[in-house]
Amino acid sequence: MKKILIILSAILIFSGCKKIEDLNQNIKDPANVTGESLFTGAQKRLVDQMVNANVNRNIFRLVSQYWCETTYTDESNYDLTTRSIPDNHWDEIYISALKNLDESKKVITNTTYGGDADPAIKTNKLAVVEIMSVYAWSVLVETFGDVPYSKALDVTNELPAYDDGLTIYKDLIARLTTAIGTMDVAWGSFDASTDNIYQGDVTNWKKFANSLKLKMGMILSDIPSQAAFAKATVEAAVTSGVFTSNADNGSLSYLSSMPSTNPIYEDLVASGRHDFVPTSVIVDTMNVLNDPRRPFYFTLEGGVYVGGENGASNDFTAYSHVSDLIQGATFEGTILDYAEVEFYLAEAVERGYAVSGTAESHYNSAITASITYWGGTVNDATTYLAQTAVAYTTATGTYKQKIGTQKWIALYNRGFEAWTEWRRLDFPALSAPVDAYTSFPVRFTYPIAEQTLNAASYDAASAAIGGDLVTTKLFWDKY
Repeated sequence: MKKILIILSAILIFSGCKKIEDLNQNIKDPANVTGESLFTGAQKRLVDQMVNANVNRNIFRLVSQYWCETTYTDESNYDLTTRSIPDNHWDEIYISALKNLDESKKVITNTTYGGDADPAIKTNKLAVVEIMSVYAWSVLVETFGDVPYSKALDVTNELPAYDDGLTIYKDLIARLTTAIGTMDVAWGSFDASTDNIYQGDVTNWKKFANSLKLKMGMILSDIPSQAAFAKATVEAAVTSGVFTSNADNGSLSYLSSMPSTNPIYEDLVASGRHDFVPTSVIVDTMNVLNDPRRPFYFTLEGGVYVGGENGASNDFTAYSHVSDLIQGATFEGTILDYAEVEFYLAEAVERGYAVSGTAESHYNSAITASITYWGGTVNDATTYLAQTAVAYTTATGTYKQKIGTQKWIALYNRGFEAWTEWRRLDFPALSAPVDAYTSFPVRFTYPIAEQTLNAASYDAASAAIGGDLVTTKLFWDKY
């Protein structure tokens, strides 16, 4: 009997220990995550960051003077630090997007796909992951300049050095070229539920990659030492095949129920807040031009389109609002589109690059694409383009002013791209609000966390770019 009690006690003790150990196990989250699910999450978080209107994370519509604020005006006046906006933008790109894309690549690489899965499908998946990664990296460089790159994403290296922005950018273009070369359009990639931009369509992803390559080549085009490289990059992208219609747009589909709705819906509708109205800067510009996109951009107020004062406190009830279309839960989030591509092609012709067509024909196609995308007709576009102030041959200024002004109008609701193109083309003429904390920002300052936790690398990077200031022009914006 004594032996039996001892044995039973031992069993109970062992069982108790096992239950205690079980308490340390996470039974809610999967032990292993597929590379495909990592890609889906990273893709959405990346597009969300570029689309959302949360003043803690994305103030690019305010910087680009599309929207202004009603009550709290700090962000319209370029206060970047109180809400740690650079830190949040940096973290969303590095942690939520790039790190998960990097892990997705590793997992897919190490996964053996059985059955009828052709090796080309795996190769295509890895190419798509690479293309999304290049896009994310390009956003960081276009925002900050020099950033951690070659030593980044390594969890064992907590204090990575910063790489030269131009060196990163050229390497990203090389990575795009390699990814494009590995893609086999005869095969698929991710399935439709995993890829919420192109549903795994490799032909569309290849067009996206070439269009991104075109964009990046154009961003380098003003640098004298990179003139030949920029020209070759643009011409190669166009030859390989860029967007040819709005059907090619790089847009992520959203759903009608949270948390899968468009972030703008969450920020402007579900929140119950009324923090923004369109600025008089964009509204007045479009009013003068009788722009047919106004009802798709803004609401009427008292039968007219009227914008608020940029940088000031504005009465929400006194001005036009952001349109219901843009605030819709299922309105897609776009990160690259056909109109943008056609504007690049117009500029490429003006620069003497080997691109077919005329600058005017591409300019007209860009404007038509924008108007029809938003809901206007081809006739609307024709009427708009017939105006002296809009027609390419009679509009005021150099090609940079003509293209820059119309591109800024077309990029409404895509604040980051509008900010980048304004910095690059210097049009339209935008000035800082009267009460602005600083002059017009041409970059974001580095995150405070980098200044305190990665000080040596931060100091070196700050010195390399000419000072960690919002007024320090980046390598592609100096000319």
